[in-house]
Amino acid sequence: QVQLVESGGGLVQVGGSLRLSCAASGRTFSSYAMAWFRQAPGKEREFVATINTSGTRTYYPGSVKGRFTISRDNPKSTVSLQMNNLAPEDTAVYYCAATEKYPTMSAGNYLYWGQGTQVTVSS
Repeated sequence: QVQLVESGGGLVQVGGSLRLSCAASGRTFSSYAMAWFRQAPGKEREFVATINTSGTRTYYPGSVKGRFTISRDNPKSTVSLQMNNLAPEDTAVYYCAATEKYPTMSAGNYLYWGQGTQVTVSS
């Protein structure tokens, strides 16, 4: 079992930046690939970024590539998402998740989820 707790969400203006963090506890954090997803009201959960167990490989969809950066610190059991040049369409609840598969963009392949943190981008 892995427990995930996100933090760092908030209200930011268009073009601004936020850094989300996810703290893990429980089973060996470094055994899992990690990812961030997001879900806006009335929309399906959307893949945002993933990172492999060692932190040497990452993958992003086109909607965030070049603006978002995922990273992890295995000794501290944390994964982060640096978000730059934010736009209104980035408004959503952001979730971190853990999987035994890499790379995978399918939410169904993720075993553990955090409770989410709200990000609101105002224009």
